[in-house]
Amino acid sequence: MKYIMSLDQGTTSSRAVIFDKSANVVSVAQKEFTQYFPGNGYVEHDPEEIWESQAEVCRSAMKKAGLSASDIAAIGITNQRETAIVWDKNTGKPVYNAIVWQCRRTAPMCESLKERGLTDLIREKTGLLIDPYFSATKIKWILDNVEGARERAERGELLFGTVDCWLMWKLSGGKAHVTDHTNTSRTMLFNIHTLEWDRDILELLGIPASMMPEVSDSSGHICDTAPEIFGGSIPVCGCAGDQQSALFGQRCFEKGDVKNTYGTGAFLLMNTGSDAAVSTGGMLTTIAWSIGGKVTYALEGSVFIAGAVVKWLRDEMEMVKTAAETERIALSVPDSCGVYVVPAFVGLGAPFWDSGARGVITGLTRAAGRAHIVRAALESIAYQVCDVMTAMEKDTGKIGAVKADGGASSNNFLMQFQADISGKTVIRPKIVESTALGACFLAGLGCGYFGSIEEIAAIDDGAVAFEPEMDAGERERLIAGWHDAVVRSFSFVCKDERDGSL
Repeated sequence: MKYIMSLDQGTTSSRAVIFDKSANVVSVAQKEFTQYFPGNGYVEHDPEEIWESQAEVCRSAMKKAGLSASDIAAIGITNQRETAIVWDKNTGKPVYNAIVWQCRRTAPMCESLKERGLTDLIREKTGLLIDPYFSATKIKWILDNVEGARERAERGELLFGTVDCWLMWKLSGGKAHVTDHTNTSRTMLFNIHTLEWDRDILELLGIPASMMPEVSDSSGHICDTAPEIFGGSIPVCGCAGDQQSALFGQRCFEKGDVKNTYGTGAFLLMNTGSDAAVSTGGMLTTIAWSIGGKVTYALEGSVFIAGAVVKWLRDEMEMVKTAAETERIALSVPDSCGVYVVPAFVGLGAPFWDSGARGVITGLTRAAGRAHIVRAALESIAYQVCDVMTAMEKDTGKIGAVKADGGASSNNFLMQFQADISGKTVIRPKIVESTALGACFLAGLGCGYFGSIEEIAAIDDGAVAFEPEMDAGERERLIAGWHDAVVRSFSFVCKDERDGSL
């Protein structure tokens, strides 16, 4: 029997998951890596540490299962998106740390682009809003701020890649400078209609086209690993950004299917088929996947801080020792005692897109304690997702059941509160790591391990459903309190521009 190995390179850790033909997890290994915060709103990673941690967990997962390279039919890669890495194509050395998707350092640059009247042009070509979230202004920042980088880039000496591209460069021994359609669609440099790097936007930002990687389908033979990496060459046959991979892993193959991933952030995606749907409510148009030269699109609502609020409770506030205990603590009190946590640590994503927003805790009284704040922090995840659902429904019509995945979806309190506050059924599969599973499915299709999408759809996922139980009046009261707290987190600029309503 052969297996598929998924490389799941996330924002806080690198993972390797080995699956069998029935989508069962055979082996898994994970390693956290260092987060760097060199300035207010700055977030960076060391690209070499990303690579080293990913290679280490791959070897560890293979060793645990007693497998060699010849036992792996193919590798699938899924990754934190938008994070930008620039490296020297001759030495393979990064010229600067990876600038992470959460980083807000380019907010002034983005405001300048908006003031130049480029919002509609960017939106029409890329499906995205102008925001520091995306790769484009991160690349420009590196070229503008790293000594000699722009001159080297203009001489054709530097390469850009999202994390998947960096991993494939390293896996192939520097032979493959390639990415897939899903990751390109998150750079703010790729025309999602013509499926080409957009020369107009590259020129506007002063980014040489020579830096851009080749673009591949999400499923199919992309490159091969250098034999010395794993003791034998393995084909890489699947690649997708983490949220698109989760959409595929949740088998949202039909137009209108919806999933939400509860990871570091939270990301609601709807399959819109061959239609690159345009949102009027702050959703992004993105490429869901590409197979056999055919592109499937999606609408996406992005919440920047979801599971990361639990990490904040653990590491900065020291209110919990482990993420798992938050469920017990939240259930130890009947409600949040009027407390709301708005975790706008790096601004607010959809549907507000306020890069100047900052986190707040409201409703504190003498009766509020640790358990209420922990509960309110978990509830904040569900409230943010609910806001995205409401905005997406304005674009597409009523959303049905929502498929849930990601590490935080294992929290039963959060899943039930999500169902209650949204009034929708939430379905959680047996394997909540749908991101890694999606990479497995894409790679398996790409190498013939799986014969068809229909074969994948037929695999039993052992799902559990959470049904809404909250009274409609109570739901409305709680959401009104949440929105009052959100308004208090808006930046002063946004307060001047808005009337205070949502």
